[in-house]
Amino acid sequence: MIEANTIYFVGSGPGDPELITIKAKKLIENADVIVYSGSLLNPKLLEYSNKDAILHDAALLDRNKIYEILRDTTKQGKLAIRFHDGDPALFSTIREQIDKLSSDGINCKVIPGITAILGAASSLNLELTLPGITQTLIITRAELRTPVPEREKISNLARHGATMAFYLSIHLIRNIVDELLKGGVYQNSTPVAVVYRATWEDEKIIVGTLGNIADKVKEAKITKTAIIIVGDVITPSNYEFSKVYDPQFTHGYRKADNSK
Repeated sequence: MIEANTIYFVGSGPGDPELITIKAKKLIENADVIVYSGSLLNPKLLEYSNKDAILHDAALLDRNKIYEILRDTTKQGKLAIRFHDGDPALFSTIREQIDKLSSDGINCKVIPGITAILGAASSLNLELTLPGITQTLIITRAELRTPVPEREKISNLARHGATMAFYLSIHLIRNIVDELLKGGVYQNSTPVAVVYRATWEDEKIIVGTLGNIADKVKEAKITKTAIIIVGDVITPSNYEFSKVYDPQFTHGYRKADNSK
């Protein structure tokens, strides 16, 4: 049910128009006004909107203008949607938007979407948390204009040896490689995958190692809209099989088969 006096922050998924949730699609179909992330969102997703909807490209607006559009539309009793690429919980601006709108008495709801790392993993047939390799996924970004806390420096995170995913950072790939190697766990031979525009029709996948991935990315002329994945899960060997489906493992739904 679509609620009155409510602005919906809707995740669009990684790019493929069919990888949007049913709830998100229904909201887009019923929206009177849609503010969308034009620099990152697949324009085919906007084809779900009704013919009378007013569309605003957020790439051309500052935060005050976006706020005014969402606020004024909602105060008029109409449905306003903030249409985010991927999932709104990651590397978006929903906190600052929701806090300001909430202070004006407007309700806000977030509709999740498939985030880019999951789209990229699906394109690679990856299991990001593979038994015997790692049970941890670290999602981060390289530092440039947006600061990163000292405790979250890439070289510090790299010491875990977990699967790492980098958003918004492909243009800094050489810096990332240098910092990862400083952690002392990853080696030049550590596998790396770069997925450009994951799940889009023009998706590109580059697989290499820390020793050669920067050159491969440069050769492919990829400078934006790509996810970097680092870790042994990319080309795993000697991983462990799941305990859940082990015939000799008992759990709450099945007893072990000890007849063999």
